[in-house]
Amino acid sequence: MADLTGKRILLGVSGGIAAYKSADLVRRLGDAGADVRVVMTAGAQEFVRPLTFQAVSGNPVHTSLLDPDAEAAMGHIELARWADAVLIAPASADVIARLAHGHADDLLTTLCLATEAPLAIAPAMNRVMWAHPATQANVALLVERNATVLGPGAGDQACGEVGSGRMLEPLELVAGLTTLFPARSLAGEHVVLTAGPTREAIDPVRYISNRSSGRMGFALAAAAARAGARVTLVSGPVALPTPPGVERVDVESAAQMHDAVMARIADCTIFIACAAVADYRVATPADAKIKKNDADMALALVRNPDILADVAGGAQAPFTVGFAAETNDMQANAEGKRRRKGLDMIAANWVGRPGSGFDAEDNALEVSWDGGSVALGPSPKTRLAEALLEVVEQRLRDKQSQEKA
Repeated sequence: MADLTGKRILLGVSGGIAAYKSADLVRRLGDAGADVRVVMTAGAQEFVRPLTFQAVSGNPVHTSLLDPDAEAAMGHIELARWADAVLIAPASADVIARLAHGHADDLLTTLCLATEAPLAIAPAMNRVMWAHPATQANVALLVERNATVLGPGAGDQACGEVGSGRMLEPLELVAGLTTLFPARSLAGEHVVLTAGPTREAIDPVRYISNRSSGRMGFALAAAAARAGARVTLVSGPVALPTPPGVERVDVESAAQMHDAVMARIADCTIFIACAAVADYRVATPADAKIKKNDADMALALVRNPDILADVAGGAQAPFTVGFAAETNDMQANAEGKRRRKGLDMIAANWVGRPGSGFDAEDNALEVSWDGGSVALGPSPKTRLAEALLEVVEQRLRDKQSQEKA
Protein backbone atom coordinates (compact mmCIF):
# COMPACT_ATOMS: atom_id res chain seq x y z
CA MET A 1 0.00 0.00 0.00
CA ALA A 2 1.21 3.50 -0.81
CA ASP A 3 2.58 5.38 2.21
CA LEU A 4 1.97 9.12 2.52
CA THR A 5 2.15 9.18 6.30
CA GLY A 6 2.37 12.74 7.58
CA LYS A 7 2.35 14.28 4.09
CA ARG A 8 0.26 17.41 3.59
CA ILE A 9 -1.51 17.16 0.25
CA LEU A 10 -3.31 20.10 -1.32
CA LEU A 11 -5.86 18.66 -3.75
CA GLY A 12 -7.05 20.99 -6.47
CA VAL A 13 -10.31 20.01 -8.14
CA SER A 14 -11.12 21.69 -11.45
CA GLY A 15 -14.25 21.54 -13.60
CA GLY A 16 -15.05 18.21 -15.25
CA ILE A 17 -17.23 15.17 -14.77
CA ALA A 18 -14.23 13.32 -13.29
CA ALA A 19 -14.56 15.56 -10.24
CA TYR A 20 -16.93 12.96 -8.77
CA LYS A 21 -13.92 10.61 -8.45
CA SER A 22 -12.01 13.20 -6.44
CA ALA A 23 -14.15 12.63 -3.37
CA ASP A 24 -12.99 9.02 -3.29
CA LEU A 25 -9.44 10.23 -3.97
CA VAL A 26 -9.57 12.31 -0.78
CA ARG A 27 -10.54 9.21 1.18
CA ARG A 28 -7.79 7.13 -0.44
CA LEU A 29 -5.19 9.79 0.34
CA GLY A 30 -6.34 9.74 3.94
CA ASP A 31 -6.06 5.94 4.02
CA ALA A 32 -2.42 6.35 2.90
CA GLY A 33 -1.77 8.61 5.90
CA ALA A 34 -1.99 12.03 4.23
CA ASP A 35 -3.56 15.19 5.63
CA VAL A 36 -5.67 16.61 2.80
CA ARG A 37 -6.94 20.12 2.10
CA VAL A 38 -9.18 20.70 -0.92
CA VAL A 39 -9.32 23.72 -3.22
CA MET A 40 -12.16 23.84 -5.77
CA THR A 41 -12.53 25.98 -8.86
CA ALA A 42 -15.88 27.52 -9.74
CA GLY A 43 -16.30 24.92 -12.49
CA ALA A 44 -15.68 22.04 -10.08
CA GLN A 45 -18.50 23.29 -7.83
CA GLU A 46 -20.93 22.82 -10.72
CA PHE A 47 -20.24 19.07 -10.60
CA VAL A 48 -19.68 18.39 -6.88
CA ARG A 49 -20.62 20.48 -3.89
CA PRO A 50 -17.90 21.65 -1.46
CA LEU A 51 -19.78 20.02 1.43
CA THR A 52 -18.96 16.61 -0.05
CA PHE A 53 -15.22 17.25 0.18
CA GLN A 54 -15.55 18.76 3.64
CA ALA A 55 -17.28 15.59 4.81
CA VAL A 56 -14.69 13.18 3.43
CA SER A 57 -11.62 15.26 4.33
CA GLY A 58 -12.77 16.55 7.70
CA ASN A 59 -11.37 19.98 6.78
CA PRO A 60 -12.89 23.19 5.41
CA VAL A 61 -12.93 23.45 1.62
CA HIS A 62 -11.35 26.50 -0.02
CA THR A 63 -13.10 28.02 -3.02
CA SER A 64 -12.40 31.75 -3.19
CA LEU A 65 -9.21 33.73 -3.68
CA LEU A 66 -10.74 36.82 -2.10
CA ASP A 67 -12.21 35.23 1.02
CA PRO A 68 -12.23 38.13 3.55
CA ASP A 69 -11.82 35.82 6.55
CA ALA A 70 -8.93 33.87 5.06
CA GLU A 71 -7.23 36.83 3.44
CA ALA A 72 -6.95 38.63 6.76
CA ALA A 73 -4.07 36.23 7.33
CA MET A 74 -3.10 35.92 3.64
CA GLY A 75 -4.84 32.56 3.53
CA HIS A 76 -3.77 31.61 0.03
CA ILE A 77 -0.10 32.07 0.97
CA GLU A 78 -0.55 30.03 4.14
CA LEU A 79 -2.04 27.18 2.09
CA ALA A 80 0.80 27.41 -0.40
CA ARG A 81 3.35 27.13 2.40
CA TRP A 82 1.42 24.37 4.16
CA ALA A 83 1.49 21.89 1.29
CA ASP A 84 4.12 19.17 0.87
CA ALA A 85 2.66 18.52 -2.59
CA VAL A 86 -0.08 19.89 -4.81
CA LEU A 87 -2.18 17.46 -6.84
CA ILE A 88 -4.75 18.74 -9.35
CA ALA A 89 -7.26 16.00 -10.11
CA PRO A 90 -9.04 16.38 -12.37
CA ALA A 91 -6.86 18.82 -14.29
CA SER A 92 -8.99 20.22 -17.10
CA ALA A 93 -7.59 21.54 -20.37
CA ASP A 94 -8.43 25.05 -19.15
CA VAL A 95 -6.58 24.79 -15.83
CA ILE A 96 -3.57 23.21 -17.54
CA ALA A 97 -3.47 26.12 -20.00
CA ARG A 98 -3.73 28.71 -17.23
CA LEU A 99 -0.99 27.03 -15.19
CA ALA A 100 1.29 26.80 -18.21
CA HIS A 101 0.97 30.52 -18.87
CA GLY A 102 1.31 31.66 -15.28
CA HIS A 103 -2.24 32.88 -14.69
CA ALA A 104 -3.28 33.69 -11.13
CA ASP A 105 -6.96 34.53 -11.62
CA ASP A 106 -8.43 32.16 -9.04
CA LEU A 107 -7.37 30.49 -5.80
CA LEU A 108 -6.02 27.31 -7.37
CA THR A 109 -3.75 28.93 -9.97
CA THR A 110 -2.56 31.52 -7.44
CA LEU A 111 -1.59 28.76 -5.01
CA CYS A 112 0.36 26.96 -7.71
CA LEU A 113 2.42 30.10 -8.36
CA ALA A 114 2.93 30.77 -4.66
CA THR A 115 4.03 27.31 -3.53
CA GLU A 116 7.45 25.68 -3.53
CA ALA A 117 5.87 22.24 -3.17
CA PRO A 118 6.05 19.79 -6.10
CA LEU A 119 3.09 19.90 -8.48
CA ALA A 120 1.31 16.91 -10.03
CA ILE A 121 -1.56 17.08 -12.51
CA ALA A 122 -4.02 14.35 -13.45
CA PRO A 123 -5.44 15.36 -16.85
CA ALA A 124 -9.10 14.62 -17.56
CA MET A 125 -10.76 15.71 -20.80
CA ASN A 126 -12.16 14.60 -24.15
CA ARG A 127 -9.66 12.62 -26.24
CA VAL A 128 -9.55 15.28 -28.98
CA MET A 129 -8.88 18.03 -26.45
CA TRP A 130 -6.09 15.94 -24.94
CA ALA A 131 -4.50 15.33 -28.35
CA HIS A 132 -4.76 18.97 -29.45
CA PRO A 133 -1.32 20.55 -30.06
CA ALA A 134 -2.14 23.43 -27.71
CA THR A 135 -2.86 21.05 -24.82
CA GLN A 136 0.24 18.98 -25.55
CA ALA A 137 2.38 22.12 -25.69
CA ASN A 138 0.97 23.32 -22.36
CA VAL A 139 1.65 19.97 -20.71
CA ALA A 140 5.18 19.92 -22.11
CA LEU A 141 5.78 23.41 -20.69
CA LEU A 142 4.66 22.27 -17.23
CA VAL A 143 6.89 19.21 -17.43
CA GLU A 144 9.85 21.48 -18.27
CA ARG A 145 9.09 23.26 -14.99
CA ASN A 146 9.27 19.92 -13.13
CA ALA A 147 5.54 19.26 -12.86
CA THR A 148 4.60 15.56 -12.75
CA VAL A 149 1.88 14.33 -15.11
CA LEU A 150 -0.14 11.37 -13.83
CA GLY A 151 -2.03 9.85 -16.75
CA PRO A 152 -4.30 10.23 -18.48
CA GLY A 153 -5.74 6.76 -18.90
CA ALA A 154 -7.57 5.46 -21.93
CA GLY A 155 -11.06 4.02 -22.25
CA ASP A 156 -14.71 5.01 -22.41
CA GLN A 157 -15.35 8.69 -21.82
CA ALA A 158 -18.40 10.52 -20.49
CA CYS A 159 -18.87 12.15 -23.89
CA GLY A 160 -19.42 8.73 -25.45
CA GLU A 161 -16.06 8.55 -27.21
CA VAL A 162 -13.20 6.15 -26.53
CA GLY A 163 -9.54 7.11 -26.19
CA SER A 164 -6.93 8.81 -24.01
CA GLY A 165 -8.14 11.48 -21.62
CA ARG A 166 -9.66 9.65 -18.66
CA MET A 167 -8.48 10.65 -15.21
CA LEU A 168 -6.59 7.84 -13.53
CA GLU A 169 -8.38 5.95 -10.78
CA PRO A 170 -7.87 7.21 -7.21
CA LEU A 171 -5.58 4.37 -6.12
CA GLU A 172 -3.41 4.92 -9.20
CA LEU A 173 -3.12 8.60 -8.35
CA VAL A 174 -2.18 7.86 -4.74
CA ALA A 175 0.56 5.51 -5.93
CA GLY A 176 1.78 8.09 -8.44
CA LEU A 177 1.85 10.81 -5.82
CA THR A 178 4.31 8.86 -3.68
CA THR A 179 6.92 9.30 -6.43
CA LEU A 180 7.04 13.02 -5.61
CA PHE A 181 8.69 12.24 -2.29
CA PRO A 182 12.19 10.83 -1.93
CA ALA A 183 12.65 7.37 -0.47
CA ARG A 184 13.49 7.26 3.23
CA SER A 185 17.11 6.64 2.30
CA LEU A 186 18.47 8.28 5.46
CA ALA A 187 16.40 6.28 7.94
CA GLY A 188 18.50 5.51 11.00
CA GLU A 189 20.91 8.39 10.40
CA HIS A 190 21.31 11.38 12.71
CA VAL A 191 21.96 14.51 10.66
CA VAL A 192 23.23 17.62 12.42
CA LEU A 193 23.18 20.83 10.39
CA THR A 194 24.07 24.45 10.97
CA ALA A 195 22.27 27.26 9.18
CA GLY A 196 22.00 31.03 8.98
CA PRO A 197 24.39 33.73 10.18
CA THR A 198 25.97 34.30 13.56
CA ARG A 199 26.04 37.61 15.42
CA GLU A 200 29.10 38.79 17.34
CA ALA A 201 28.28 41.52 19.82
CA ILE A 202 30.07 44.88 19.70
CA ASP A 203 27.90 46.36 22.44
CA PRO A 204 24.30 45.69 23.58
CA VAL A 205 22.98 47.34 20.41
CA ARG A 206 25.43 46.51 17.61
CA TYR A 207 26.91 43.33 16.25
CA ILE A 208 29.02 41.88 13.41
CA SER A 209 27.10 39.56 11.10
CA ASN A 210 26.58 38.65 7.44
CA ARG A 211 23.85 38.35 4.83
CA SER A 212 23.01 34.64 5.19
CA SER A 213 19.22 34.04 5.14
CA GLY A 214 19.43 30.41 6.33
CA ARG A 215 17.28 29.19 3.44
CA MET A 216 19.75 26.62 2.15
CA GLY A 217 20.35 25.09 5.56
CA PHE A 218 16.65 24.97 6.38
CA ALA A 219 15.91 23.38 2.99
CA LEU A 220 18.56 20.73 3.71
CA ALA A 221 17.08 20.06 7.14
CA ALA A 222 13.61 19.63 5.66
CA ALA A 223 14.90 17.32 2.92
CA ALA A 224 16.83 15.19 5.43
CA ALA A 225 13.74 14.83 7.61
CA ARG A 226 11.68 13.77 4.59
CA ALA A 227 14.36 11.20 3.81
CA GLY A 228 13.81 9.63 7.21
CA ALA A 229 16.76 11.00 9.19
CA ARG A 230 16.65 12.29 12.75
CA VAL A 231 17.57 15.92 12.18
CA THR A 232 19.05 18.49 14.55
CA LEU A 233 19.24 22.01 13.13
CA VAL A 234 21.47 24.49 14.95
CA SER A 235 20.42 27.86 13.62
CA GLY A 236 21.65 31.39 13.91
CA PRO A 237 19.13 34.27 13.96
CA VAL A 238 16.78 33.84 10.99
CA ALA A 239 13.09 34.51 10.28
CA LEU A 240 12.23 31.03 9.02
CA PRO A 241 9.75 28.44 10.32
CA THR A 242 11.12 25.18 11.69
CA PRO A 243 10.75 22.38 9.11
CA PRO A 244 8.39 19.55 10.13
CA GLY A 245 10.08 16.76 12.08
CA VAL A 246 13.23 18.79 12.81
CA GLU A 247 14.70 19.55 16.25
CA ARG A 248 15.75 23.19 16.21
CA VAL A 249 18.37 24.76 18.47
CA ASP A 250 18.57 28.55 18.29
CA VAL A 251 21.90 30.26 18.95
CA GLU A 252 23.33 33.69 18.27
CA SER A 253 27.13 33.73 18.37
CA ALA A 254 29.73 31.45 16.79
CA ALA A 255 30.80 30.27 20.24
CA GLN A 256 27.23 29.33 21.09
CA MET A 257 26.89 27.49 17.79
CA HIS A 258 30.15 25.64 18.45
CA ASP A 259 28.96 24.54 21.90
CA ALA A 260 25.54 23.47 20.60
CA VAL A 261 27.08 21.39 17.81
CA MET A 262 29.73 19.72 19.93
CA ALA A 263 27.12 18.79 22.55
CA ARG A 264 25.12 16.90 19.89
CA ILE A 265 27.81 15.39 17.69
CA ALA A 266 28.47 12.17 19.62
CA ASP A 267 25.84 10.05 17.82
CA CYS A 268 25.78 12.13 14.63
CA THR A 269 26.45 10.25 11.39
CA ILE A 270 26.23 13.20 8.96
CA PHE A 271 27.27 16.77 9.74
CA ILE A 272 26.50 19.54 7.25
CA ALA A 273 27.95 22.96 8.05
CA CYS A 274 25.78 25.31 6.03
CA ALA A 275 25.88 28.27 8.43
CA ALA A 276 27.84 31.40 7.59
CA VAL A 277 29.83 31.51 10.81
CA ALA A 278 31.78 34.65 11.73
CA ASP A 279 35.52 33.95 11.70
CA TYR A 280 36.20 36.65 14.28
CA ARG A 281 34.50 38.19 17.29
CA VAL A 282 35.10 41.35 19.28
CA ALA A 283 37.63 40.60 22.00
CA THR A 284 35.80 42.59 24.68
CA PRO A 285 32.25 43.68 23.83
CA ALA A 286 31.19 46.87 25.57
CA ASP A 287 28.71 46.55 28.43
CA ALA A 288 26.93 49.76 27.40
CA LYS A 289 26.17 51.34 24.04
CA ILE A 290 29.29 52.91 22.55
CA LYS A 291 28.72 56.60 21.96
CA LYS A 292 29.83 58.45 18.84
CA ASN A 293 32.65 60.55 20.27
CA ASP A 294 35.80 60.05 18.22
CA ALA A 295 36.30 60.35 14.47
CA ASP A 296 37.69 56.81 14.34
CA MET A 297 37.16 53.68 16.36
CA ALA A 298 39.22 50.48 16.39
CA LEU A 299 37.83 47.09 17.38
CA ALA A 300 40.15 44.34 18.55
CA LEU A 301 39.05 41.03 17.02
CA VAL A 302 39.95 37.47 18.00
CA ARG A 303 39.41 34.19 16.16
CA ASN A 304 36.25 32.21 16.76
CA PRO A 305 36.38 28.44 17.29
CA ASP A 306 36.36 26.48 14.01
CA ILE A 307 33.23 24.32 14.22
CA LEU A 308 33.85 22.46 10.99
CA ALA A 309 37.48 21.60 11.75
CA ASP A 310 36.64 20.48 15.29
CA VAL A 311 33.91 18.13 14.05
CA ALA A 312 36.01 16.70 11.21
CA GLY A 313 39.01 16.24 13.52
CA GLY A 314 37.12 14.28 16.16
CA ALA A 315 38.04 10.71 17.07
CA GLN A 316 34.75 9.34 15.66
CA ALA A 317 34.03 12.02 13.09
CA PRO A 318 30.75 11.82 11.17
CA PHE A 319 30.57 12.17 7.40
CA THR A 320 31.38 15.87 7.26
CA VAL A 321 30.17 18.30 4.60
CA GLY A 322 31.35 21.89 4.48
CA PHE A 323 30.14 24.89 2.50
CA ALA A 324 32.34 27.49 0.88
CA ALA A 325 30.85 30.84 -0.15
CA GLU A 326 33.33 32.47 -2.52
CA THR A 327 33.66 35.69 -4.49
CA ASN A 328 36.69 34.57 -6.53
CA ASP A 329 38.70 31.42 -7.33
CA MET A 330 35.76 29.38 -6.05
CA GLN A 331 36.91 25.85 -6.87
CA ALA A 332 40.51 26.34 -5.78
CA ASN A 333 39.50 27.99 -2.52
CA ALA A 334 36.88 25.36 -1.78
CA GLU A 335 39.20 22.45 -2.49
CA GLY A 336 41.86 24.02 -0.30
CA LYS A 337 39.35 24.30 2.53
CA ARG A 338 38.27 20.67 2.10
CA ARG A 339 41.82 19.36 2.27
CA ARG A 340 42.92 21.69 5.07
CA LYS A 341 40.05 20.71 7.35
CA GLY A 342 39.89 17.03 6.39
CA LEU A 343 36.30 17.13 5.07
CA ASP A 344 34.56 14.32 3.26
CA MET A 345 32.85 16.75 0.90
CA ILE A 346 32.51 20.44 0.23
CA ALA A 347 29.78 22.40 -1.57
CA ALA A 348 30.94 25.70 -3.04
CA ASN A 349 28.87 28.55 -4.39
CA TRP A 350 29.37 32.06 -5.65
CA VAL A 351 28.18 34.95 -3.50
CA GLY A 352 27.88 38.60 -4.37
CA ARG A 353 26.38 37.77 -7.76
CA PRO A 354 22.74 38.48 -8.73
CA GLY A 355 20.37 35.52 -8.40
CA SER A 356 22.53 33.21 -6.30
CA GLY A 357 24.03 32.81 -2.86
CA PHE A 358 22.83 35.00 0.01
CA ASP A 359 19.34 36.54 -0.07
CA ALA A 360 18.32 34.53 -3.15
CA GLU A 361 15.69 31.86 -3.77
CA ASP A 362 17.93 30.00 -6.24
CA ASN A 363 21.49 28.77 -6.02
CA ALA A 364 24.07 26.58 -7.75
CA LEU A 365 26.70 24.39 -6.12
CA GLU A 366 30.00 22.86 -7.16
CA VAL A 367 30.28 19.76 -4.97
CA SER A 368 33.63 17.99 -4.66
CA TRP A 369 35.23 15.15 -2.74
CA ASP A 370 38.44 13.18 -2.94
CA GLY A 371 38.52 11.98 -6.54
CA GLY A 372 35.28 13.42 -7.82
CA SER A 373 32.94 16.36 -8.27
CA VAL A 374 29.50 17.28 -9.59
CA ALA A 375 27.73 20.52 -10.47
CA LEU A 376 24.21 21.03 -9.08
CA GLY A 377 21.75 23.72 -10.18
CA PRO A 378 21.04 26.48 -10.72
CA SER A 379 17.66 25.68 -9.18
CA PRO A 380 15.50 26.67 -6.22
CA LYS A 381 17.21 25.93 -2.93
CA THR A 382 14.49 23.45 -1.99
CA ARG A 383 15.28 21.30 -5.02
CA LEU A 384 19.00 21.89 -4.70
CA ALA A 385 18.81 20.50 -1.16
CA GLU A 386 17.27 17.26 -2.42
CA ALA A 387 19.97 16.89 -5.07
CA LEU A 388 22.81 17.58 -2.62
CA LEU A 389 21.46 15.06 -0.12
CA GLU A 390 21.38 12.40 -2.82
CA VAL A 391 25.10 13.01 -3.42
CA VAL A 392 25.83 12.98 0.32
CA GLU A 393 23.94 9.72 0.80
CA GLN A 394 25.77 8.04 -2.10
CA ARG A 395 29.19 9.17 -0.90
CA LEU A 396 28.38 8.07 2.66
CA ARG A 397 27.44 4.59 1.44
CA ASP A 398 30.62 4.43 -0.66
CA LYS A 399 32.73 5.41 2.36
CA GLN A 400 31.01 2.82 4.55
CA SER A 401 31.64 0.13 1.93
CA GLN A 402 35.33 1.05 1.69
CA GLU A 403 35.71 0.92 5.48
CA LYS A 404 34.20 -2.57 5.58
CA ALA A 405 36.40 -3.85 2.76
